[in-house]
Amino acid sequence: MFDKLSRSWHLVKASAGVLRSDKELLVFPVISAVASLVVAATFLLPMFGAGLLEGDDVGPVTGVLLFLFYLCQYFVIFFFNTALVGAAMIRLEGGDPTVADGLRIARSKFMAILGYAAIAATVGLILRSLQERAGFLGRIVVGLLGMAWTFATFLVVPILVSRDVGPIDALKESVTLLKRTWGENLAGNVGINLAFGLLTTAVVILGIALVVGAAMVGGATLALVVAAFAVVAVAFVAVVQAALSGIYSAAVYRYAVDGQAPEGFSGGELQDAFRQK
Repeated sequence: MFDKLSRSWHLVKASAGVLRSDKELLVFPVISAVASLVVAATFLLPMFGAGLLEGDDVGPVTGVLLFLFYLCQYFVIFFFNTALVGAAMIRLEGGDPTVADGLRIARSKFMAILGYAAIAATVGLILRSLQERAGFLGRIVVGLLGMAWTFATFLVVPILVSRDVGPIDALKESVTLLKRTWGENLAGNVGINLAFGLLTTAVVILGIALVVGAAMVGGATLALVVAAFAVVAVAFVAVVQAALSGIYSAAVYRYAVDGQAPEGFSGGELQDAFRQK
């Protein structure tokens, strides 16, 4: 466990070095988050207002609307993640990417991203349906299936960026590369998520303490101001995590294909992440 945490910390530092070189990479997860909120508001608020999300049974109208919601949501996420990974690839190859470069790459993969979003939306809707019908143990199984899907698709976006293939071929190649390198264990990716999960928890706890203290000292107005800063801090941590994860996935794909650690990553650190189990 300590080896995994240590390795993950080294990967976070290496990814952070790339991010420090191109801070504009943070723009992509910010735009993605804002666009995702717009999509959620566009679909979910009217559905709540119409009472379509009440009860466990999903009718045909609700099912179609949920699929369209998943489709749009996943498309937004994958589009800007593709832009992020594309820009990160340019940096890892020694270039100096801009936000326009990332968006250009994402636009060139529009149809592939849409197809991948349709596949992900279908899987997401199926998992949601199974989770609603499953008992306690069933929900755990469905959660594990969702985690397996996340792991299996980890390299899809870097593959779409690097190669002229469709979403199905990208999925197949992602699974093949994972089998060849990590097997079933994505220690590095899990470690990054764990590290930022702990950081987010710490920020939330500190934020709550500061809000309570501000309320006791300065009243409701000061407490609201402090709460707003705390929310911004949590959002910033999430943005940095998304950017680092995108950089990490780009580096992992290059290493899996070329067998060489990209600039800014030591071979030993990535070699541990790819260690056969």
